Amino acid sequence: MRTGCIIAFALAFIAFAANEAAADDMGGNAADEASHQHHEDQPQEGDSTDTAGGHSGHAHHEISEPIGVMGAHMHPKGGFMCSYRYSRMRMDGNRDGTSKVSIDEILMPGGSYMVSPTDMDMQMHMFGAMYAPADWVTLTAMIPYVELSMDHRMLNQNRFETNSKGVGDLRLSGLFRFFDSGRHSAHLNFGLSFPTGGIGHKDQVPVPMEGFRNKRLPYPMQIGSGTWDILPGVTYIGSNDWLGWGAQVIGTVRFGENRHDYRLGHRADATTWITLPVLDWLDLSARFVYAYWGNIEGADDALNPNAVPTADPNLRKGQRIDLLAGLSVTLPWDRFGEHRFGVEAGGPPWQKLDGPQLGSKWRVVTGWQLTF
Repeated sequence: MRTGCIIAFALAFIAFAANEAAADDMGGNAADEASHQHHEDQPQEGDSTDTAGGHSGHAHHEISEPIGVMGAHMHPKGGFMCSYRYSRMRMDGNRDGTSKVSIDEILMPGGSYMVSPTDMDMQMHMFGAMYAPADWVTLTAMIPYVELSMDHRMLNQNRFETNSKGVGDLRLSGLFRFFDSGRHSAHLNFGLSFPTGGIGHKDQVPVPMEGFRNKRLPYPMQIGSGTWDILPGVTYIGSNDWLGWGAQVIGTVRFGENRHDYRLGHRADATTWITLPVLDWLDLSARFVYAYWGNIEGADDALNPNAVPTADPNLRKGQRIDLLAGLSVTLPWDRFGEHRFGVEAGGPPWQKLDGPQLGSKWRVVTGWQLTF
């Protein structure tokens, strides 16, 4: 229900923007038409935004979306882009609902568990490529390399750390434009996630009466999903002479169960942003992000849900709002193409988790894009 409402809101917003853009076109704005024609003829980062205004007499770049947004721009026919992003998220402290939960409330005798997570680091190296076989469609491929580490505390107050790393799930997607008026555009996102990430990662964990043994790690420490997932979505981009903006909703719908008899919860991510070009080569951005994810269906028989909260499939659901600020630098065209460097960082003013579950503290993403 919540996911449907988000998608309905986004579609309504896009329809409203399209209506406004159509009204502008009926007014016979020759400057808009000329700008759009130039926009179509030039190879650039994305053809869904107008050129930034307010820089008369200087060459200028297209207004770009924040570096943390993926699948938001399209390319003209024959356009190609390769990219690299590094992201890191820090999770610290447990929550139940919107309230913080102490370790003493989780561990016995005050709680129900023998082990509690205390904090977690998530690092991702994302490699991507985009190619446009036609003006109305852009194809994308993304493959991540993920590194996870989680600290724990035991009943006897001893601490230990678990780690996992590896290639994540491969994602292949298509962006299909269904509206473009020059200053406003919208496209559908549709992708498929392949279960290339591992779900059998192990590390040394405490086992009652046995000490530490090499055992399969709980759900948050696995790199992949183990299932084939579809990624439907919709994206809207708009701009005027001095500002760019956009909105996107992307879902993750999972099918079947993996070889360990579970599937991760469905997910919905919604975001909206504004971008301000302050110099010919510099954009500043602000972004609002809402994420919702469901509980795990099924269970991995190798995990003991009574030992640690992260092994309980019914304690994975949650939702979160993040506020992010960013900047991007676009270097002039040369024989190697156009280079763009960006950074975006922020954290959650609000999160609600079915806990006890580790809460997010902050996240940052940096990236580089090369457009041919």
